[in-house]
Amino acid sequence: MFTHIMIGSNDLERSRQFYDATFAALGGNLGEMDARGRLIYLHEGGRLMITTPIDGKPATAANGGTIGIAAASPDHVLAWHAAGTANGGTAIESQPAERPNGAFVAYLRDPDGNKLSARSHPAK
Repeated sequence: MFTHIMIGSNDLERSRQFYDATFAALGGNLGEMDARGRLIYLHEGGRLMITTPIDGKPATAANGGTIGIAAASPDHVLAWHAAGTANGGTAIESQPAERPNGAFVAYLRDPDGNKLSARSHPAK
């Protein structure tokens, strides 16, 4: 259904530090800059793209929006959360925890205020 997610940043190097650390904690790849100066993360056919706004205005976070990131296990969720808070992210919502449906979930805001959630599948 989706080909990519594009979010804005006011500081691409700060975003690179945050996302490189959090995706490495999940076993993902480091970001790469494309010819247009956008930071791109590729994983299993999906793309997260981070850019300074084309209109030249400051980037702002979506109010009510959350970007969900798949994690292989609760340990990966915890590593993602720790890497994020150590690299400019802010812990929000509740502490990382198992939900009633069995999924293990954590929330962060990236350095530009975008709301992120890492979630592992419920144990079977």
